[in-house]
Amino acid sequence: MNRILVAPSLLSADFGNLQRDVEAICNADCDLIHVDVMDGHFVPNMTIGSVVVEPISKIATRPLDIHLMVENNSFFVDLFAYLKPKYISFHIEEEKHPHRLIAKIRELGISPAIALNPHSRIEDIEYLLPDLDMVLLMSVNPGFGGQKFISNVLDKASRLKKIIVEKNLSTVIEVDGGVSNKNITDLANAGVDIVVSGSYIFKSQNIKNAIDSLKVIKN
Repeated sequence: MNRILVAPSLLSADFGNLQRDVEAICNADCDLIHVDVMDGHFVPNMTIGSVVVEPISKIATRPLDIHLMVENNSFFVDLFAYLKPKYISFHIEEEKHPHRLIAKIRELGISPAIALNPHSRIEDIEYLLPDLDMVLLMSVNPGFGGQKFISNVLDKASRLKKIIVEKNLSTVIEVDGGVSNKNITDLANAGVDIVVSGSYIFKSQNIKNAIDSLKVIKN
């Protein structure tokens, strides 16, 4: 039986105690560690660069899942590639040459992924699906943690899963934004494989219980 994989988002961690929080989510059996990289241009916020992520990668006992919310994607791929994350996702809205960048990420030994903002259409990336290991569907507008879940992503995920199955692909679906125990069953039923959750996990009374509550069995 397959279950949802859980990727806590460090965007909601305590940046004054990153080692403590990274160790806490790893000890609580998370599956991935989601790292939001924002440049203040593509989104109205700035987060962390490779200098900060490098020590995180040394502490972490789970693979990194790097989500680029930036301009000049290729530059940032080069910046983080040496850390050997499991995934690097970039936004289709910002990339003029997605095929080239997907190939570059794969050549670096990293699984390539594309992220879609809430308003972006699945049809815009359908031709790229055979080359992708993951599609990240944003269920909030990117840039800040703690936002309300946009429920339209459920239909979007269902339609994407149908295309993946019809094409006999192994591409997985990740959803990021407003994920909690209140919508996890709906996400699982929509065919989502991985969920990113920040505030729900890091602001909970018990991180282990919060992560476990998201590890539901999917259809």
